[in-house]
Amino acid sequence: MRITSNFDGGNIRVISTDDPANVHLEIRPDKDSEFFQWFFFRLTGASDRDCRLNILNAGKASYAAGWRDYRAVASYDRKTWFRVPTEFDGTVLTIAHRPEFDSVYYAYFAPYSMERHADLIGQCLKFRTCTSEVLGTTLDGQDLDLLTIAAPEAGTAGERKVCWVIARQHPGETMAEWWMEGFVKRLLDERDPLARALLERATFHIVANMNPDGGRRGHLRTNAAGANLNREWSDPSMEQSPEVFLVRERMRKTGVDFLLDVHGDEALPYNFIANTFGIPALDERQRELTNDYKAALVKANPDFQIEHGYPENQPGKANLSMAANHAAETFGCLAMTLEMPFKDSAVTPDPAQGWSPERCRKLGFSNLDALYAVIDRLR
Repeated sequence: MRITSNFDGGNIRVISTDDPANVHLEIRPDKDSEFFQWFFFRLTGASDRDCRLNILNAGKASYAAGWRDYRAVASYDRKTWFRVPTEFDGTVLTIAHRPEFDSVYYAYFAPYSMERHADLIGQCLKFRTCTSEVLGTTLDGQDLDLLTIAAPEAGTAGERKVCWVIARQHPGETMAEWWMEGFVKRLLDERDPLARALLERATFHIVANMNPDGGRRGHLRTNAAGANLNREWSDPSMEQSPEVFLVRERMRKTGVDFLLDVHGDEALPYNFIANTFGIPALDERQRELTNDYKAALVKANPDFQIEHGYPENQPGKANLSMAANHAAETFGCLAMTLEMPFKDSAVTPDPAQGWSPERCRKLGFSNLDALYAVIDRLR
């Protein structure tokens, strides 16, 4: 029996594999950071054996409360991911599973590889409405890809709304890029009347993966320098957070009428939107647009809800180093953070797969309905 994680996005430290029924493992922290919770590893040679995979340091993870009611995902082919029995005793997280085959992968959530990211960019470029460019390189020398989607025959650039959508500032929140697949592929569908209507009104700038280095390294929350990108928007630098620096500079050139920053939440079993109502410059228009967007998304997709989420910030107390708060304050735009669960959706549970890549894609698809409901009121 063997456990490995030396691949794109892999993360585990093997302590002991002598007894399949009592394997000892640990999650590696992000480089130059104390954050850790993401795991992704391969088990071979254990077909038809009862395995108990004990992650010994789970109780010290960044969001240990998130292990409650959590079940790990597993896959034999890295395409279909299913939930497996998982226990947490307050200290150790134990995955209990009897593999059917001699090769099986386990992960915190369905991984999204850099290879799949490259495929997504390539697939988008087949459409006449989409162009791609590299904004710059990350600290590990990877490309930071920007997709721009607009209808060539629509009005002049100055007449269109400017919509930005970004994902995976926190690389372990892989559901964000699965979400992007649904959002982008619908936006590019020339047979979809709603997508066509949006492209007549707006230009979309999309960064499907804000943190390629963290993703490849198997990080939960940070880039190659140990920076939490969603705390870098007030003062980013090419030395510490080039990903934010490059995107923020482009935003200053294009302007921003709409920003959606897509994430995952470790603890809450809900899909929800975190608003920007705590920014100092909040106006009533931003509040109304946010509430109307959320109401439209509830109608478009029952997996989304508005009863549960983060506590609202006190007026003027929002953290302006976070992307949505920074954009709302700087540009006076509608800006929000969308959160999805690592677990299952408590509102609409699926015992077999829990919250899954396919459901992420469908929620991304539905966000175009919500945006269409407010697009003409953006400025």
